[in-house]
Amino acid sequence: MTTTTPLGRRDLTALMARMTGDEKHDAAALSTLDVVWTLYHHVLDISPDRLDDPDRDRFYLSKGHGPMAFYATLAAHGYFPVEWLDHWTSVDSPLGAHPDRALIPGCEISSGSLGHGLPLAVGTALALRARGSRARVLVLVGDAELDEGSNDEAIAFAGAIGLDGLTVIVIDNASATHRRPHRLAARFALESWSTAEIDGHDPTAILGALQPSEPGPRAVVARVEAKS
Repeated sequence: MTTTTPLGRRDLTALMARMTGDEKHDAAALSTLDVVWTLYHHVLDISPDRLDDPDRDRFYLSKGHGPMAFYATLAAHGYFPVEWLDHWTSVDSPLGAHPDRALIPGCEISSGSLGHGLPLAVGTALALRARGSRARVLVLVGDAELDEGSNDEAIAFAGAIGLDGLTVIVIDNASATHRRPHRLAARFALESWSTAEIDGHDPTAILGALQPSEPGPRAVVARVEAKS
């Protein structure tokens, strides 16, 4: 588990400051920062020297716009040199405005087109279960992308088969088109997922909610500041 690193949570602000330009999507990055850091530092069973380990945990960043927090966290944990951050989104940089799995060590899926991450995570978790692996799949989505119909099928299917090892973290910044209070957790619970609603900037609450508990898939709704 990635618990030892030369850089810590306090360094993330400086790492993110190295990324400049017009396409920063600062608010999107800051809304995910505490969740992404907690995942990599305390939860995920992965490391830079196990990129191809078939039994590694998987993290899917479905909310692929505004990936600064993701890039800073990967750099802090040694997946690539921190100097890469200085040239992000440039023509010859592997760090684009949306993550590319073919270019970035530790990036499991290319993302940015919203609505794809959860279905992909369901398929991966199903394949891992089929071969008896205990690896977990954790996918971070935005509340607005759950308006995409592909997610309804993924949520229903995972709940119906009791898909262990799958956790969805929903960053709730009140930007969903059809937003209703407490709708997100109830939507997953209706399909037999265990659920939790937490402060998305509270590391203790994040860590507690992401520990395996009840059988079947898990959904954690992480509330953050509303999108302006």
